[in-house]
Amino acid sequence: MENVIETREYGELTFGMALELAKKGKKIARIGWLPWQFVVYQKGYPNGIPCNKQTAEAWGMEDGDLFKCAPYLQMQYKEDDGNSHVMWTPSTLDVLAEDWKTIE
Repeated sequence: MENVIETREYGELTFGMALELAKKGKKIARIGWLPWQFVVYQKGYPNGIPCNKQTAEAWGMEDGDLFKCAPYLQMQYKEDDGNSHVMWTPSTLDVLAEDWKTIE
């Protein structure tokens, strides 16, 4: 797959290609998204992490209980602080698009 990715032009990656790069630590985005919008791959927490009070309340757990989480995609959604993120699920248009790119 790496060779196929290298031969494509900037912004001509399929979602599958972009996802493989995201799994290797790259930030991915679509051409036309705002400059600060991007998606990253989060490995999740298969062994669990201690949950905070808010997570514990939401899931009916105790503060500090181990919270296990599968891998997921996360998007930066606000420009002003660079620290606002949301779990992200691609739309059908995103999955079928061939205008994905990596960003620095």
